[in-house]
Amino acid sequence: MTRHGWIETEEAGVAVAPAVASTAALAAAVTLAMKMPVTRQCALAGISRATVYAHRKPKAIDQSDLHLSGLIDREYTRHPFYGSRRMVVYLGREGHCVNRKRVQRLMRQIGLVGMAPGPNTSRKHPKHPVYPYLLRGVPVVRPNQVWSTDITYIRLARGFVYLVAIIDWYSRCVLSWRISNSMEAAFCIDCLEDALRTHGKPEIFNSDQGSQFTSSAFTGVLKRAGVAISMDGRGRVFDNIFVERLWRNVKYEDVYPKGYATVGELTIGLAQYFTLYNGERPHQALGNRTPALVYQTGVGGGALIVDKYPRAVEEAPVPLRSTDASSTAEATSKATSTATSTATSTATPGQRRPAASEVTSAA
Repeated sequence: MTRHGWIETEEAGVAVAPAVASTAALAAAVTLAMKMPVTRQCALAGISRATVYAHRKPKAIDQSDLHLSGLIDREYTRHPFYGSRRMVVYLGREGHCVNRKRVQRLMRQIGLVGMAPGPNTSRKHPKHPVYPYLLRGVPVVRPNQVWSTDITYIRLARGFVYLVAIIDWYSRCVLSWRISNSMEAAFCIDCLEDALRTHGKPEIFNSDQGSQFTSSAFTGVLKRAGVAISMDGRGRVFDNIFVERLWRNVKYEDVYPKGYATVGELTIGLAQYFTLYNGERPHQALGNRTPALVYQTGVGGGALIVDKYPRAVEEAPVPLRSTDASSTAEATSKATSTATSTATSTATPGQRRPAASEVTSAA
């Protein structure tokens, strides 16, 4: 006899535990599951795919991609009009032979798009409304008249994060900022709400046409606060030039020299830098005052996006010609036709031969 719960094999009557006896069947089931799509496995097990993906180990970061992303980010900061084609040329000069598809993939991952207009360069959501640009030719003469925002990419030692900031145009003062490891709209909304709580509300809020800023969740915060919404024109680098200059300062004065390794180090470093930027660093455009001082006093700042292509002044409509004028024009036309008909069909060297319609037969 065998013990309860044990199995006697047919060959030698050896009692084997069920777990041992089912090893072969389990191996066969695992092999079958490896060939089965995750969707089918989740359906059979009655669980969601998100549960499966959440327990998977994160994919290892390709160090070569990370290095190339850093080079692309650095060059894009200097030349924001560079697209994937010029980035391929730049990387080739730096000794990295990469194709355009790889550069396009890396630029998409870090959220970089060349500023020059072209096909498929807009990253707006197809279902989100886009608002007109309200600041061309408008003088900014006081704090809290115009705020603007943007997102940039920051490379770390083992990955990258995104930085969003809100700046006051009049004083160049950084009012709020946040970092995130994804391009979701949540951290942009948190940054906006913090700026509104701390500094009141602006008259106009400007951003680009990115899906984070055109989302109903983001624009809804502005509408509830009674703020006019403005968005950059497609491919116009100077529409949000003050935030672009801020990114250049942040990266070349803090991020690149220090080379942050972790998100914690970056958070502490940016907090220190923005304190320096607002309260201690003199700005030449502000008469060597600090942004915080100009924002508090309302003296010494200002901004203006020059409208280089103003609308043409509408001219008065041209009155209809009278009958006499029409007769005069017809007479002039006839005289010109008569003069043309006197031309001969011969042409000297270097002279254009008259067209057939210009040559008349001798009467």
